[in-house]
Amino acid sequence: MTVIKSSEEIAIMHKAGKTVAAVLQRLRREVRPGIQTRLLDTVAVEELKKHDARASFKGYRGFPASLCVSVNDEVVHGIPSARRLNEGDIVSLDFGAIVQGFHGDAAITVGVGKVSPEAQKLMDVTEGALMEGIKAAHNKARLGDISAAIQDYVESRGFSVVREYSGHGVGRELHEDPLVPNFGIRGEGPLMRKGMTLALEPMVNAGGWHTRVAENKWTVLTADGSLSAHFEHTIAISDGEPEVLTLL
Repeated sequence: MTVIKSSEEIAIMHKAGKTVAAVLQRLRREVRPGIQTRLLDTVAVEELKKHDARASFKGYRGFPASLCVSVNDEVVHGIPSARRLNEGDIVSLDFGAIVQGFHGDAAITVGVGKVSPEAQKLMDVTEGALMEGIKAAHNKARLGDISAAIQDYVESRGFSVVREYSGHGVGRELHEDPLVPNFGIRGEGPLMRKGMTLALEPMVNAGGWHTRVAENKWTVLTADGSLSAHFEHTIAISDGEPEVLTLL
């Protein structure tokens, strides 16, 4: 678990986070019908070079790309390929960057052209759930307060939170303790402490919460074929409102 104790370390985490935000902002502009998902990975690497940073995901436990690109019923860990995006798809883009030994990690879900009202609502609710989780992540809160805030927001709007995958600590390593589930009970779990850095990342399905893993052993899909959306920010716990590090 990384606990930031100096202004120098938080400055580096900010730089890593802003690098991730810049890459995702560029990718949002590139998403369009007909583009191959592997080209999005190429764009991410090109943008990363401008920031004197390295990709967190490339080679991590054998992952073959710098960017995760998950389309429609793919929840997370989609591998960029020759697949072309189609009008009406939704695509989740998950990216991490390393700056001076510290990681930033964030994700967005983007509509390809005009999407259905259901798809738009799913994306809006998932992003809203992330914001609710961030608001709950204050010093002396319990981890369950964050998890429950996300779950309650999602389920009250008719969607389900993925339970097999979760947010996590992030900092000197890409994935650290504690795990941050997107479901839980208020008042339970470890206390949040000033300086803790976390990646909150609700993954929300239009149907049931169960998932399956594709034959490539990486890509996670909804078990029932329903749409899924994913939003993520890296945050730092502070005395007041949490600092969102993956914003420009």
